[in-house]
Amino acid sequence: MAAQTVASTPATTPVDLGPAAALSCRECGQRFALGPIFACAECFGPLEVAYDLPSGDVEKLRAQIEAGPANIWRYAPLLPVPVDVADKPNLNPGWTKLVKADNLARELGVTGGLFIKDDSGNPTHSFKDRVVAQAIEAARAFGFTTLSCSSTGNLAGAVGAAAARAGFRSCVFIPHDLEQGKVVMAAVYGGELVGIEGNYDDVNRFCSELIGDPLGEGWGFVNVNLRPYYAEGSKTLAYEICEQLGWRLPDQLVVPIASGSQLTKIDKGLQELIKLGLVEDKPYKIFGAQAEGCSPVSTAFKAGHDVVRPQKPNTIAKSLAIGNPADGPYVLDIARRTGGAVEDVNDEQVVDAIKLLARTEGIFAETAGGVTVGVTKKLIEAGVLDPALTTVVLNTGDGLKTLDAVAETSQATAVIRPSLDAFRDAGLAAH
Repeated sequence: MAAQTVASTPATTPVDLGPAAALSCRECGQRFALGPIFACAECFGPLEVAYDLPSGDVEKLRAQIEAGPANIWRYAPLLPVPVDVADKPNLNPGWTKLVKADNLARELGVTGGLFIKDDSGNPTHSFKDRVVAQAIEAARAFGFTTLSCSSTGNLAGAVGAAAARAGFRSCVFIPHDLEQGKVVMAAVYGGELVGIEGNYDDVNRFCSELIGDPLGEGWGFVNVNLRPYYAEGSKTLAYEICEQLGWRLPDQLVVPIASGSQLTKIDKGLQELIKLGLVEDKPYKIFGAQAEGCSPVSTAFKAGHDVVRPQKPNTIAKSLAIGNPADGPYVLDIARRTGGAVEDVNDEQVVDAIKLLARTEGIFAETAGGVTVGVTKKLIEAGVLDPALTTVVLNTGDGLKTLDAVAETSQATAVIRPSLDAFRDAGLAAH
C-alpha cells in the first residue's frame, strides 16, 4: 500500500515527541520526518520510530526510571512522547503485575521460574491501553480531532476510553459479530461504534479507504496512520518485565499473535535495553502463540516459509483473529533469530488453558491468554520450550470480556434448598 495520510498534509512544524527523531522504513532504511504516515514512499515498507536514545550514565537513567510514576510514563525517555506526558490527561496504563505462577509451574513441570505478565489490570482491562496511550500523544502533536481504529474489540474499548479522558471525539469500527462484552465496553464511553459486516480484515480495508477520503479529514487512526507511534506502546511490556525481574532478561517469552506487532515491539524493547546497558546481554527466545482457527504465522513457521499466506478466521479467540497479519514476516524472523517457535492450539485447548490458569493462579484470562497458556503447555510437552529456564507468558486481557468461551462449562456446582440436610445430600460437606 502506498504511503498515505489523512486528507490534510502532515504537520510541517517541529513536533515534540521526546527522543523520537524520525520515522525509518523497516525494509529499505529510508528516513522521514515525524508525521502521520505509516508506509515508505520509496518501497512501501512499514515505518517505525527511530530514536536519539539517552547515552552516558546507565545508573542515572535506571534511577530516573525507578523514580518515575507507576505506569508506562516511567519510560518516557525511551518513548515517542513529550517530557511532560505524565501531566496530560491520559489513562496512564501499565506497571501491571508480573505474577510468579508457582502453582501453574508445578502443573506444567516448569522448574526454572514461570511468570504471568497480567495486563488485564490496565484501565480497560487489556494491553491495548498501552498502545493507545502512545497514539494519543501523537494525535495531539499532529492536531487530530477524532480518534479512530479498526478493532477486534479490545482496541475499540481502549480508544473510546482514552478519547473520552483526553477530550477527543472517537469513532471506532469493529466486525459485526464480536463478543457482546466487548461491544458494550466499546460503546459505553459515548463515542461512535460502527459494526462492519465481515471480519477484521474487511474492517481494516474499510478504514484504509476512509483515511484516503475527505471524510477522514482530521482523523487519527491509531493502528493505521498513527501506527508507528501506537506500536511503540508494546515495548513497555518488555521494559516492565525486565525491570520487575530485577533488570534481567527472561530466558523465554510466550507472546500472542494477532497482527504480530506486539511480539516485534517486545523484541525491539529488549534490544533497546541491551543497547542502553540496562540489562545484561544474553540469549533469549521468543515464542509466538496463535489459535488454530486463525494461524497464518504458525502455519508459515512450521512449513519453513518466509511468506505468510492469509487465512479466513474461525476461532473463539476473536481478539487474535487477524487472517492477514501485517507483521507476520517479522514475527517469523524474530522467532527464528532467537531460537523460538510459533505454535497454535485449538479452541478446546484454549478453553482448557483458561480454566487451568484460573484454577492454579486465580487469573481469569480472556481467550488470547488461553492461547498463550495453551501454547506454553503444548511447547513444554513437545520438548520445544525448556522448563528449566525462566519463562514469561503474556495474558493480554480480562476473561470477563469473553465469558461465552467458558460459560457452558463454568456453572454452579449444585443448586440446593437453604438447609444443612440439602447441603449434605448434595455430597458437598466432605469438601
